[in-house]
Amino acid sequence: MIEIPMPRLSDSMEEGTILRWLAEEGASVTRGQELAEIETDKASMVYEADEAGVLHTLAAEGDTLPVGAPIAQLLGDGEQPAGAGRPGASEAAGSARPVPTNGARQPAEPAVPARSAPPQGAALGAGNGLPPGAGGPPPAATAGEAPQRSEQAPQPSGDRVKASPLARRLAADANLELSALAGTGPGGRIVKADVERAATGEAAGGGAEGAALAQGAAAAGGAVADVPRASTPMAKGASQVHELTRTQSLIARRMAEAKATIPEFTLRCDVDMEAAVEMRASLKRLAERGERERAPSVNDLIVRACGLALREHPRANGTYRDGAFELHERVNVGVAVASADALLVPVVRDADRLSVWEIATEARRLAAAVRDGTITPPELSGATFSVSNLGMYGIDSFTAVINPPQAAILAVGSLAQRPVVRDGRLAVAHTISLTLACDHRILYGADAAEFLGAVRESLQDPLRLLT
Repeated sequence: MIEIPMPRLSDSMEEGTILRWLAEEGASVTRGQELAEIETDKASMVYEADEAGVLHTLAAEGDTLPVGAPIAQLLGDGEQPAGAGRPGASEAAGSARPVPTNGARQPAEPAVPARSAPPQGAALGAGNGLPPGAGGPPPAATAGEAPQRSEQAPQPSGDRVKASPLARRLAADANLELSALAGTGPGGRIVKADVERAATGEAAGGGAEGAALAQGAAAAGGAVADVPRASTPMAKGASQVHELTRTQSLIARRMAEAKATIPEFTLRCDVDMEAAVEMRASLKRLAERGERERAPSVNDLIVRACGLALREHPRANGTYRDGAFELHERVNVGVAVASADALLVPVVRDADRLSVWEIATEARRLAAAVRDGTITPPELSGATFSVSNLGMYGIDSFTAVINPPQAAILAVGSLAQRPVVRDGRLAVAHTISLTLACDHRILYGADAAEFLGAVRESLQDPLRLLT
């Protein structure tokens, strides 16, 4: 028997979600066969079998598990599965605590004395955090009481309940049993909104139906939380709750970490781009005549200028980790690309060694992969510096958030004709604004100024970028 753990598919991956199994339970798989599609913190990838055997899955589609946790087994001839199957399957059906996504068990809750148990058919009170009917058998309908109805049946507790990590945490905080909730997410997955409705009593129904249940519980002597009326107008109007994807969650965590822990300072300069614009026009004519595949963009010129400057100023090419900084041999520039619902940073590797034509080809390929959803985690890893360009949106200048543990990030504004002073006279020229955000633990003001000055000099004398 060979155990298959949750693989580490990127350098920052801590947990993964099984989106779907590509091989059926009990099927014979061969080495290299596609087993599962796994969502990581950066992208979705297909995981292939390292060995041959009969597949026995331990994790269900939608399960989120930490790196290293078992997700399946490959069995040899005559072998039987080891363990009790899917995570959480061995838990008692009546357990009031969900199984955490990291596999650790929650401490058992103290037993409730028999004398404190409510009569059968009574809704549990707000003191235990459970919605009416969630902690025991459904109440029997009596004369004058509205029968209890359910739009969706609660999920069975025999298998691990499908729920998002946020929903699991909220349910644990509210002492709610996930198996008693009906999920409204994809594939019946329990999401944040389902837990919030249950915690506020909305799972029992609104209006007359909820009031009937509340009255029945009060008659049985149980304390009941106020049931909100479905028709109560909200000050903000109707609201929709959108859970963060794994990619968005990673971005949120890393950006919060950056603003909370990095002592940041910024430098800004304007660059006269007139010579660069003229050179790019010449390169476009070469591309139109078929001598080159395509002309590099202004952003390609900036990436090339950063690559040359990073080679000359290695501090800007460093990263800060655990009270020390590392200076890297390779110059890998990450280029921020907006996707449908997130911001990803694919990496142009060896930007100091590639020609401006090669940078243009690679940057276009990576941007297309991001927008098509085919980008892979290796293409999003290993950056030593980042460039973020919002000039195409008409933004004159801005300050980007440093992507830890990198030392700096360059924010690029719009290229436009602006008034400049030349030889004491007012003129009009194409200019661009560059803003460098720096980690003061690695870069000091003079180091950062020299680096930014080197980028500006290369752009103002663009023939350097063609060498």
